[in-house]
Order: sequence, then C-alpha cells, then structure tokens
Amino acid sequence: MTQYRKKPVVVEAKHFDGSYMSADLISNWSNKQVWKNTSGYGEYLGTISINTLEGIMTASKGDYIIKGIKGEYYACKPDIFEDTYEIVEGSPDTSSPNIKNK
Repeated sequence: MTQYRKKPVVVEAKHFDGSYMSADLISNWSNKQVWKNTSGYGEYLGTISINTLEGIMTASKGDYIIKGIKGEYYACKPDIFEDTYEIVEGSPDTSSPNIKNK
C-alpha cells in the first residue's frame, strides 16, 4: 500500500468557546461563512454552522474552525487539531490557551 505524508501548510484557525461573542467573532472572521445557530424564537443555541465544500457542518463548544488553503472553512475536534497543528512562531494571534507548541 502506498503511504502519503500531509504537506506542511500554514492555516488560520479560531477556537470556538461556545459563547455568543466567540460565535460573532468567528462569523466576522469567516466573512459570514459561519453563523450562530438559534432556536425558532431567536435564542442562541451554543453551536455554529459552517458553509463547507461538502455542505453545512455544525461545530460545538471546543471545536476549532479552520480556514483551508483554498479559503474554505471547516470544523475540527480539539484532540485532532492539537495532534495535527502547532502554533507558528511569531503568529499575530496566539491567544488560544488550548494550542500547545510541540
């Protein structure tokens, strides 16, 4: 079986903490490709939806929202994100406490 290694690429990502403010920040950052989920009464449900290349995806508290190399957005569970990505030294926004330098 042929094996492949993922190419090293730098991506932008935001950590979704489940809050209304976090959802707003991610929505603005994604040019409205991500939006808050609300009930029929307009109540914020604590999740966000993402317009991905494969369709609509729901992200929950703790997920990372990634901007891919072609400008697409998608969610990634925190354990997979932390195993796959590390902070680029000198990045302007290293405020997420959950990303560990490896």
